[in-house]
Amino acid sequence: MEYTLSIQSDQAELAAVVHEPQWTGKEANRESDSDENTELFPLIIICHGFVGNKMGTDRLFVKTARELSSQGFMVIRFDYGGCGESTGEYGKGGLDAFIEQTRKVLDYGLSLEGVDPERVILIGHSLGGATAILTAVEDTRVKTVVMWAAVAHPLNNIVNIVGKPVYEEAIRKGKADYLGYDLHTSFFESLGKYQPFLQQIGQFKGDVLLLHGTADDVIPVDYCFLYQRVFWLRGDGQCDKEVILQGNHTFSSKESYEQVIKKTAEWLKYIDKRKNDWQDWAI
Repeated sequence: MEYTLSIQSDQAELAAVVHEPQWTGKEANRESDSDENTELFPLIIICHGFVGNKMGTDRLFVKTARELSSQGFMVIRFDYGGCGESTGEYGKGGLDAFIEQTRKVLDYGLSLEGVDPERVILIGHSLGGATAILTAVEDTRVKTVVMWAAVAHPLNNIVNIVGKPVYEEAIRKGKADYLGYDLHTSFFESLGKYQPFLQQIGQFKGDVLLLHGTADDVIPVDYCFLYQRVFWLRGDGQCDKEVILQGNHTFSSKESYEQVIKKTAEWLKYIDKRKNDWQDWAI
């Protein structure tokens, strides 16, 4: 089942879609006074990238949410303020605003019936990958992060996308137009605040999956290996990576997006099983 709603953040009303998981045999117990047999599901929140939306390029996030919900995950995809169907102005708050908005969606997701608060996952694409991991550093409710073609140098990467003239105009005049979005000086300042942020992300103690395409001409695939080295230096948490051969930045081909979704689902199931196995061995 899917339904739409609006989630209030400090800056905007965030348009969102919830994909409920298929109840797998214990739904009769949902109306019971006892919680002993109630099935709890992992929560996934999808964080879109720069001037993106909750559908994703070529409906990537729609496909992902529907597949993962069919496999037993509660999934929420949403538009950041000023994007898609959300209210607000995208180009003002930058990463600070994105983190705050992601946490508001977390609040809502964790209020849903049947969600397991110990299995909270963020999937972030491109700039959304940076948003996801930075949110996880600040919010201990996040246990797992999946980063698809994630930026590693937010300011430099976004300036490369919009072009130096747009950036320089924003700094000089206070804002500049990019594809109809007013990008304010504050937007770029927020990106610069988190650059470099590789030392910060090492504070996240949860598990991380990195996926990147070899044909990505927007964000270098090298970032995947850079992130992995940083996460491997941590004392806690597992980090794995998957490189998608000939995958572009948005995994647009059928082969690419099917691989990304499949590998993400398999890894999440593997992590879940591993944790359950460790609990069984706990003394």
